[in-house]
Amino acid sequence: MSAVRKTARQPSPDEELHELAETIAHQLKQGLSVSRLFNKVLDVSSGDIHSAGVKPITFIRQVIAGCLYPSLLDGDDFPPDVRSRAQTLLSQCDGNNIGSYTDSSGLAYVRSNVAKCISLRDGGILSSPEHIFITCGSQRGLMTVMRLLCQSEGRSAVLIPDPAPHTLIRILERVGLVPLPYRLQELGGWSLERAELKRVIQTSRTHCCPRAIYISNPGNPTGHIQSRESVETVIRFAAEENLFLLVDEIYQNTVLVKDKEFVSYKRVLAEMGDPYHDRVQLASFHSLSNGVMGECGLRAGYMELVNVDEAMLLYTEVVLTGDINTPVSGQIALDVMVDPPRPGDASCDLYIQEVSSRLSTLRLNMSRAVNFMNDLSGFTCSTVQSGIFIYPHLSLPHTAHTQETAGGSGCVCRLQRMQE
Repeated sequence: MSAVRKTARQPSPDEELHELAETIAHQLKQGLSVSRLFNKVLDVSSGDIHSAGVKPITFIRQVIAGCLYPSLLDGDDFPPDVRSRAQTLLSQCDGNNIGSYTDSSGLAYVRSNVAKCISLRDGGILSSPEHIFITCGSQRGLMTVMRLLCQSEGRSAVLIPDPAPHTLIRILERVGLVPLPYRLQELGGWSLERAELKRVIQTSRTHCCPRAIYISNPGNPTGHIQSRESVETVIRFAAEENLFLLVDEIYQNTVLVKDKEFVSYKRVLAEMGDPYHDRVQLASFHSLSNGVMGECGLRAGYMELVNVDEAMLLYTEVVLTGDINTPVSGQIALDVMVDPPRPGDASCDLYIQEVSSRLSTLRLNMSRAVNFMNDLSGFTCSTVQSGIFIYPHLSLPHTAHTQETAGGSGCVCRLQRMQE
């Protein structure tokens, strides 16, 4: 019997870059002279700001420390609001101990606070804790919903933006969904056009069945923020084509420009009224691994399901039991993210100062990075409105063309995940 040889998957540019960074870092540790231009490698491709030297938010770490070692709460080492928050969270855990299991969908207390935060963000539109699921990062929540989409007959597919988050294709491959890229219009500020969505749908129905459309708002890696009108266009399109909306909103708290405002898909959907508000199905995702908190290693995020039936809620719960539960330390940090210190609390001023400083630094670094790229010959880069990535455009001279680029334009190459 002859063996069947499987073709190995080619590494993506991001994977190759990460491997190169690890190789150079290893050589530097061994004392090898790999370059006279640098003596340290700082890999920022993952967006992990703590690995780049950014300090964590004090209130988060103090509350986690108090929950991990409750004896710290007996003295005056921590401010009173830290002690109170830690004691409250401990009381929500079985045995008053964060080493115990929680429900697969997360601590009911934290889910309730998430729902309150969403309602406050969306101008009072109600959010139900029963529709909130705490997950091991936003990608885990996304994979859970995608697995449900795969249960349908035929080759299920998802419309995804181009450019897209660098991990998205691998998630689709893992769950068995077909990616259907739709082009964002760079000259229009990475706008999304209905005609392009329609084109993708029409050309795909001969070989697959589109089940959902994935949106990144604010955009990753493009850094744009969708207008309310653009969000409404997507919602109408999803309703017409019976598509499930998958919306990544993890950079909602990192708006960097004054003339832009983040508006959630859930709020726009609710305010559109009939026939959309109770018809279009939506899953939105948020995470600790964002530009402000940056707690990537704590592995916690949440998703909210809108306009889904009880069967899907049950299915989601069942799938999440495979993880047992999201790490409780991450759930604690998530609680702080959605319910930070309030005016009058002992830790409020420091919390605001640290968050504001982080946003100011990010805004400054973005401006420097964009200006630097625009000063390079052949490069142009749009102003970043939100997030932690820039997405420059490189125009190659005709003399440099040896073959047509992957995008088919023959003259444009996009460099993804460049970050200051």
